[in-house]
Amino acid sequence: MSKRTQSIRSMFAAKPEEALSTDNKHPPARVSSGAVRSLKDTFSGVEKDYQELREKLAGGTVAIEIDPATVDPSPLADRFSDGDPQSFELLKQSIAERGQEIPILVREHPSEPGRYQSAYGHRRVRVLRELGRPVKAYVKILTDEDLVVAQGIENSAREDLSFIERAVFAMRLEEGGFKRAVVQAALSIDRAEASKLVAVGKSVPPDIVEAIGRAPKIGRGRWQSLVDNLQQAGAAQRARAALNSDRAKAKASDERFALALSAATKAEQPDGGVGEAIVARSSRGDEIGRLTRTARHCRIQIDRERNDAFAEFVIRKLPDLYAAYSQEEKTDE
Repeated sequence: MSKRTQSIRSMFAAKPEEALSTDNKHPPARVSSGAVRSLKDTFSGVEKDYQELREKLAGGTVAIEIDPATVDPSPLADRFSDGDPQSFELLKQSIAERGQEIPILVREHPSEPGRYQSAYGHRRVRVLRELGRPVKAYVKILTDEDLVVAQGIENSAREDLSFIERAVFAMRLEEGGFKRAVVQAALSIDRAEASKLVAVGKSVPPDIVEAIGRAPKIGRGRWQSLVDNLQQAGAAQRARAALNSDRAKAKASDERFALALSAATKAEQPDGGVGEAIVARSSRGDEIGRLTRTARHCRIQIDRERNDAFAEFVIRKLPDLYAAYSQEEKTDE
């Protein structure tokens, strides 16, 4: 074999070794298929966790921090503005010392980007705004019906709304176009109770309700008594005059109610004067009922909250009482 032939064979028998750069003097090590699979699983797990977090945020099950200045109240308020200042200060002190323990519930504002509307938690928003801290909130997709039901159920569960607040809230919902079923769901009540609340809410003039306030200790019976008395001629004007007095302005809400009821209960005399009601009391001094007179009517009123069953007893016995009265009249003649 000639030298020329050997040289040609040696050229094709083995490739010359490639020079490596100073940064790559050793060829990269092979990555095992197990390591690649493990890395892929890690990325899949992160992606799954991220998706779950997104779903939780969208569903309102994870609280986030937002600026309380961006939170507006519900368009249908269920509370009056004259809340107890002492209670508010206690809440403020608690949050200042221990932080916000219970998140509020909000939805994105339907017409103002970057803002929210609260379903509940307005006092916590106010506290955190004053403290200059962010508010923890569940941000949830809520329809108008979802919003009012959520706020009603939360406050009803805490038994935090007074009777008149519930009545006005029920009235506002109905006037806002919500069906009676929504009113019932929002306040966790049956249809009959919803009707009574709406009736009272509509029957007391708004300015009188506002002047009285929450009246937390006044139940349905006494509010119904006020409604009945306000039907008398001049009763609403007398109630307004009493509530606008300096005496009333210095009183608490429950006491303002008592002043309004007392003023409305005074009956007009036939000569245009105003007379005090005649009150019947039990042996213990509790009021059983009262008699009021106008130019055309005599009216006996019995507090339903305390004596609802007694009122039915009286109406059943009324024919016997009238017969006894008639007999007595004949005897006197």
